[in-house]
Amino acid sequence: MAIFTHVTLGTNDFDSAVKFYDASLGALGIDQIGNLHPTAMMYGKNGAPEFVILTPSDSNPACAANGGTTGFVAETRDQVHKFHEAGLAAGGTDSGEPGPRSFAPNAYASYLRDPDGNKICAYCFAEE
Repeated sequence: MAIFTHVTLGTNDFDSAVKFYDASLGALGIDQIGNLHPTAMMYGKNGAPEFVILTPSDSNPACAANGGTTGFVAETRDQVHKFHEAGLAAGGTDSGEPGPRSFAPNAYASYLRDPDGNKICAYCFAEE
């Protein structure tokens, strides 16, 4: 059972964020589910919203968490690469190229910063 109901990240440029997340999460098979409100887009699998990108409701600027990272499941190492490539092409920046990670057996990941500086990653733990 999952321990989270959902994760949200703030954006200062909603349209750029949606473009970035459509591309990078789409490479992982994560679908855009639809707007929660005009500046909140939901993403998930099988119609279940688990990730939301939004403009802050308090009207203050969004800012990236220092030390915060949101990780997404990749079923294959190829998806890790496609996630990274798609995110870079959609305005993200590299924060860790695709490759093995030493902290766990079979850990294979890549890291991106979205257009607002939020750090996200895709991890695959399947054997080679």
